[in-house]
Amino acid sequence: MSEYAMKDTDFRLFIVLWNQQQNMKTPHLHMKIAHWLEERWKSGDKALLLMAFRSAGKSTLVGLFCAWLIYRDPNLRILVLAADFTLAKKMVRNVKRIIERHPLTTHLKPARADQWASDRFTVQRMLELRDPSMMAKGVGSNITGSRADIVICDDVEVPNTCDSAEKRVDLRERLAEISYVLSVGGTQLYVGTPHHFFSIYADIPRKEIGEELVFLDGFERLSLPILDEQGNSVWPERYSDADIAQIKRSAGPNKFDSQMMLKSINIMEGRLNPDLLRYYDAPLEYAKEMNTLYIGQHKIVGASCWWDPAFGKAGGDNSVVAVLFGDEGGNYYLHHIAYLTIDENDDIDEASQQARQVANIAKEFYLPSIAVEINGIGRFLPNILRNALVKARAPCRVRDVSSSRNKDIRILEGFDAVMAAGRLYVHENIAKTPFIMEMREWRPGKSKGHDDGLDAVAGALSLQPDRMERLYPQGGHSWMKGAGAHTAKSDFDV
Repeated sequence: MSEYAMKDTDFRLFIVLWNQQQNMKTPHLHMKIAHWLEERWKSGDKALLLMAFRSAGKSTLVGLFCAWLIYRDPNLRILVLAADFTLAKKMVRNVKRIIERHPLTTHLKPARADQWASDRFTVQRMLELRDPSMMAKGVGSNITGSRADIVICDDVEVPNTCDSAEKRVDLRERLAEISYVLSVGGTQLYVGTPHHFFSIYADIPRKEIGEELVFLDGFERLSLPILDEQGNSVWPERYSDADIAQIKRSAGPNKFDSQMMLKSINIMEGRLNPDLLRYYDAPLEYAKEMNTLYIGQHKIVGASCWWDPAFGKAGGDNSVVAVLFGDEGGNYYLHHIAYLTIDENDDIDEASQQARQVANIAKEFYLPSIAVEINGIGRFLPNILRNALVKARAPCRVRDVSSSRNKDIRILEGFDAVMAAGRLYVHENIAKTPFIMEMREWRPGKSKGHDDGLDAVAGALSLQPDRMERLYPQGGHSWMKGAGAHTAKSDFDV
C-alpha cells in the first residue's frame, strides 16, 4: 500500500510500524499516550499538557507525534523549545531519524543536504515557506521573527530554570513570547514533569506569587504518574513493584513524589528531622593485616569528604569539613565534622591554617580524596591544600568542585533519601557540634541561621564514595607502614 493510500494512518499504527522496524514492542502506556495525543489533535484542541513520570518515553513519543503530523501535512512548521538548545536539538535529530527510516515518511527527505541540518530541517513540501519544517531552540534564546504552527515545549522546566524566584519569573516571561511566534490557530504542547511547588504545570493557582489562574490555564491535561490510583505500576513490563521501591529509596520521598508521581512539591515544607538519625559510638579502625577499615563490625568500602570553606569575621559563615564513610550494606556513617578555627596569634595565614587542619583530618581518617568547594573564596584553596597534604604525608587527592545549584535544594536532596531509608548513622561526638542544632532549626527558604554543616554533609553525601582498595593497596603508603591496628579519634573541640 502506498503512502498516499495510507494518508489516514492513525498515530497508534504509525508507532507500531516504527517499533516493529526497530524490533521493539509497543507498551500499553505508550498506546494510551498516543491515543490521547491523536484524539486531542483531531478534536482541534490547541493547548495541551502531557505529564508523565521520568523515563516514561514521553519525549520519544512526542518525536513520533511530530513525524506523524509532518507525514499528514508536510507544510506544517514545528518549533521545539527545551531548557537548553542541546535538549531541543536532540528531539529534532530524533524526528529526522524517524522520517529517514519510517516506511511511511522516507519520501519526505529533501534532496538538498542544507535542508537537513541537525538543529533544523525542511521536508519536501508544496509551499515555499521561510521557516523550516522543524527547528530547535533553547527556551532562553531569541525566537523573535520565527513562525510556527506547532510549538513543543519539551522539559522547559528543569532545576536550572526554576530553582530561584528570579528564574521562575524569567521562564514564564520567555514562554509568554510563544504567542508572538505561533500562527493563527496554532497548537502548543507542553511535555514535562514538575520540579518545584511553583511549577508552570501546577493545577492549582499559587496565591503566594499572585496567581489567580494556573499558568497553563485552559490546557487539556494528561497526567500519568508511575503508580495508578490503586498503587499499581502503569508500566509493569518495565517497572515492577520492586523496581519502583528501589527508585523511591534511591531518589528519596520528595524527588520521587515530584518526578515519578508528578506532584508539585513545596520545598518550603521540607524539614530535616534529627530524630531520624541513628547514633553510634564505635571508632574507625584500620586493620593492617587485611588492609581494611572498620567501624565496629562493619567493613568500610568507601569514603567521601567535603570541605565548604569560609573566611572572615566572627558570626559569618563557618568553614566546615565533613567526613563520611560507607559500608557494604549501603549505610552511611557521618563520622566526623570539623568547624575549623583560626589562631590569630599564629604567624601562618588563615588559608594555610585551615588547609593544615584539613590535611591532618585527611591523614587521621585515611581519606582517599577531599572535595573542595571552589565557589568564590575557595578558588585558590586546592593548591594550598595539596601543599599541606604533602607536608602532612597524607596520600590524598584534592577535587575542585563548583556548586551552582540552589543550596536549599542541594541540602534537601542530599539528606532526603538516606534519612528516609534510615541509612544515615552519626557518631555520638557530632552531637557536641553545631550540626544537630543546624538540622533542627533549618527551614529552607526562610532560615536565617547557619547551615554550613548541613551544606558540607550534603556535599559529602552527593559524592560517590571512593573505594578504599584503589588508593590503599597491600602494604599501604609510607605513613601507614607498621601502623598495626589504629584507632582514629572522633572527638574534637569546636
